[in-house]
Amino acid sequence: MNVLVINAGSSSLKYQLFDMSKETILAKGICDRIGIDGHLKHTPVSNGKPVFNKDIPLPTHAEAILNVIEKLTSAEHGVVKDLSEIVAVGHRVVNGGRRFYKSVLINEDVLAAVQDCVRLAPLHNPANLMGIEACRKAMPGVPQVAVFDTAFHHTIPDYAYTYPIPYKYYEENDIRRYGYHGTSHLYVSRMAIIHLGGGIEDTKVITCHLGNGSSITAVKDGKSIDTTMGVTPLEGLPMGTRSGSVDPALVEIISTIEGGIPVKDAMNILNKQSGVLGISGVSPDFRDIELAAGVEGGIGDEDESIRYRAKLALDVFCYQVAKFIGSYIVALGGVDAIVFTAGIGENSPYTRKSICANLKGIGVLLDDSKNGGRGRGEFMDITAEGSIARVFVIPTDEELVIARDTVTIVGGDKETKA
Repeated sequence: MNVLVINAGSSSLKYQLFDMSKETILAKGICDRIGIDGHLKHTPVSNGKPVFNKDIPLPTHAEAILNVIEKLTSAEHGVVKDLSEIVAVGHRVVNGGRRFYKSVLINEDVLAAVQDCVRLAPLHNPANLMGIEACRKAMPGVPQVAVFDTAFHHTIPDYAYTYPIPYKYYEENDIRRYGYHGTSHLYVSRMAIIHLGGGIEDTKVITCHLGNGSSITAVKDGKSIDTTMGVTPLEGLPMGTRSGSVDPALVEIISTIEGGIPVKDAMNILNKQSGVLGISGVSPDFRDIELAAGVEGGIGDEDESIRYRAKLALDVFCYQVAKFIGSYIVALGGVDAIVFTAGIGENSPYTRKSICANLKGIGVLLDDSKNGGRGRGEFMDITAEGSIARVFVIPTDEELVIARDTVTIVGGDKETKA
């Protein structure tokens, strides 16, 4: 059973084709710069055929999908004979609102509900919808499944998801903490429980999805009970370009400082010009910031002010991560394992070391000799002797979660569950 997984962004479309009989990847790729000049990198995984990596016209997501299908089925780069070998498509959808607490088979009613959630995720849901529409048009009759980032967090209790604002905004406008990166937190928390060696009951795991977008989740008995992102992905940790949690009055203050710019433009500053980019002035990429700061063997920027700001950006990030981990130990009533995952969590020994150094006072200890791995793509136990909790590095696999849910929906009850 071959399942195509689609993750559509505003100007990109990532994909993986799975053979779910073995849960192996047949091909993967990305359509980039959609609507600009266009680029497609397609990598056959299963048969050794050559990679396609060229600039091609991609004016819309529709052309991107058509090019993906052509490469998947082509004689030179393909991994299947024709489209009939792809039995379903699973789509990442960022926000499913209060309605969707599990993955669903896409129909017109589901599309309307996802469209309604654009007000909750205006930077993400429109792109997800474009990917869905492009696939439906290019692959008529092939079942399409929506897998929601927010679904895993629907177990968060009301006292954790309710904002202390007039309650009517929740009742009438669905304003509450939703949380994101749910497929990643689900996957790595389940893997952590396996590595802990016991059953799912009475487990307390804190998962740290640290990348350009970052969030932390407290997972008790396999269920999310709190998470750092809120009604939008802006809340919580400082990120590549997002501010994370700041004084809400900053929106008005920034607007005034910038000459009375609209709220939308002030929010754009918090979303696109803040985070570690805003502090460092160097880059939203932690690899660039580590080099500029002179950590992990880097020589550091020759401009001392740039070096200071780069190091400050790293310190702010690591401190905030540790602070949230500490608060979630309280929320869970203890912790069995702390998991690092995603681009930074899996690939930055410095970040893991710095975060755990902030947690040393409560007994979380990391073994430096085990923490040297960068980009191995494999499980690592980096716990030091005497630590109150295990410390794991677990590569995430959001696409596999989406593929598994797609098989469950298409292979089982095909009615929409919401």
